[in-house]
Amino acid sequence: MPTIAYIGIGSNMGDREANCMKAIELLSEAGRVVSVSSLYCSEPVGYQEQEDFINAVVSLETDLSARGLLNACHAIEARLGRRRTVRWGPRTIDLDILLYGDLMINESDIVIPHPLMVARRFVLAPLAEIAPDVLHPVLCKTAAQLLRELKDAYSVMKYKPDHKSP
Repeated sequence: MPTIAYIGIGSNMGDREANCMKAIELLSEAGRVVSVSSLYCSEPVGYQEQEDFINAVVSLETDLSARGLLNACHAIEARLGRRRTVRWGPRTIDLDILLYGDLMINESDIVIPHPLMVARRFVLAPLAEIAPDVLHPVLCKTAAQLLRELKDAYSVMKYKPDHKSP
């Protein structure tokens, strides 16, 4: 039986918008893309000396296991030129499994729900746009509730192609 997964997408190198759109296209190989949020522009979190990000969230109906989906995301990142050099550093594309149904996994190489999603406006804003009522399986709060309660001070705004920063 298919599972609905939510995938966070981010890019801040090269043609950021095209990178995100190509990642969404390639995710369709891992299942059926059910919905796609607007694109959002956000300032970097963690490592500050880099360009602003474009972010989005996709809901994907998939028959892949959580680990299979993680492998598919890593393969898409590799196809789009992702190089893992600096933690939270610049990247052509970043794909994170935010939620996978109501599954909870805590292993060394895969943690679902994504442990930082509840602290990041650039994740919660697009997630709440496409799935305001999706429930975080640990906190038992909806995406909309988590976004309302968020105290994150980082700027996140809907992306406009002629707009360069938040």
